[in-house]
Amino acid sequence: MSTAAPQSPAPPARQTSERSAELDALGDPVGPKRWPILAGFVALCVLGGALIGVAFAGQTDAYETFNLPTWAPPSWLFGPVWTVLYTVMAIGAWMVARVDLPLRTRATVAFAVQLAVNFAWTPVFFGMSAPAAGFVVIVAVLLAAGWWAFEASRVRRVAGWLQIPYLAWVSFATVLNGAIAFG
Repeated sequence: MSTAAPQSPAPPARQTSERSAELDALGDPVGPKRWPILAGFVALCVLGGALIGVAFAGQTDAYETFNLPTWAPPSWLFGPVWTVLYTVMAIGAWMVARVDLPLRTRATVAFAVQLAVNFAWTPVFFGMSAPAAGFVVIVAVLLAAGWWAFEASRVRRVAGWLQIPYLAWVSFATVLNGAIAFG
């Protein structure tokens, strides 16, 4: 009678699925399928903001006519700042969208809400020439951006941290809007 040592099960065969491909730093498969999603988020944020800017270009020139505080930035600064902020916002949304978790749904709703409220500010402040109403909207933007950053961080911590420059700028813009409306 031979007593052979029990054999351990053979290691599972390497799967050929996409999930078994080389992984990036985020733990996602490296491959071309994810880049169109990033491009879509960037297009949504950056092009959406640009289209609103173009639609209200005549009214946004009125920025210089407002009673601006001495610390108000020049009008030319807003376009580049928002382009960077919208791009970073899109990267955060893309990072959240790549995670298959129930938390992703709440973060996606928070992203959509803050983006919609953000896009509403220009038509209210400039389109309606209503700085006081714009102040109400920008406070809503600040609250929604905070909610978005919180929900994004619950899904991917770095996605939430990426929203800090956005929160800082919207905080500044809220104070500036308030100074214009009530100063």
